Amino acid sequence: MNQDTQDWHARAAALELRGQAYIDGAYCDAAGGTTFEAISPIDGRRLAQVAACGQADVDRAVEAARRAFEAGAWAGLPPRERKARLQRLATLIGEHAGELALIETLDMGKPIRDALAFDLPETAHCYAWYAEAIDKVYDEIAPTGPSALATITREPLGVVAAVVPWNYPLLMAAWKVAPALAAGNSVILKPAEQSSLSAIRLAGLAQDAGIPPGVFNVVPGLGAEAGQALGLHPDVDCIAFTGSTATGKRFMRYSGESNLKRVWLECGGKSPHIVFEDCPDLDRAALVAALAIFSNQGEVCIAGSRLYVQDGIYETFMEKVAQHAARLRPGDPLDPATAMGAMVDERQM
Repeated sequence: MNQDTQDWHARAAALELRGQAYIDGAYCDAAGGTTFEAISPIDGRRLAQVAACGQADVDRAVEAARRAFEAGAWAGLPPRERKARLQRLATLIGEHAGELALIETLDMGKPIRDALAFDLPETAHCYAWYAEAIDKVYDEIAPTGPSALATITREPLGVVAAVVPWNYPLLMAAWKVAPALAAGNSVILKPAEQSSLSAIRLAGLAQDAGIPPGVFNVVPGLGAEAGQALGLHPDVDCIAFTGSTATGKRFMRYSGESNLKRVWLECGGKSPHIVFEDCPDLDRAALVAALAIFSNQGEVCIAGSRLYVQDGIYETFMEKVAQHAARLRPGDPLDPATAMGAMVDERQM
């Protein structure tokens, strides 16, 4: 174990992890006091007891989000002020990148080097990008005849719920939370039960950045309880989800059974790579093919899980892929030299 690895293990041992929900500007336990264990896939250690939010907690989060929205606590701020606070959140994510990367690695098993080099910079960039857009996305005037005037005004929707997966916990959350906040909405984030801890920590940073109470809430819990409660809630205006096609279908059904809330889905697929004989750089193509299926332990929504190769180069190409794959061996996720970490849980293993 090199010194860098020792440092990360020491930081992990000293890390204090919070498992509470964050509702209406404060950390709190689940209403019923129920919890579930956050277990590190690295070595099976218990990281924290996490609040298992249910219907009562979701109701309270939605009520706080609606109250903040109607009061204009966020949407009513001048665009310049909302921009400054969202930029501050992006800055805080960057300043706490080491801590947040460590939480991601401990909670879901990805290599610390990947969390530091990709997940955290991209997360901070996402919040910064949408913050910058706040005072630069204009309303419109539609083209009409001389006797008519048609204007298009962009307004926040209201209460947006975001249900995110475990493979890129902070980044997937950013893709949903950042644009929703930039538009002036109140947000309720439901992280995956396998990777709740970074979202819970993010709530504290949002508070430090000046995001008002009720505008950003985190309700950890099981999908069949907290996720379903959000999907069926009549006062959630929109739900954004990334995950399996089966669960995506359920959210569509929940919308029909409740208030016809808007549903934004990113569901799973089988992404192919296709390599023909006229490929100008087989070595590069083989490297990309290997990385496409093995990066992040293969736990990627768009992983290149199918590979089509023209007959004439098949044997040669597959030998090159195998050579690259042989170097991608699982190792200690807290070792900066490790290129492949731990599978997120026993089911995925």
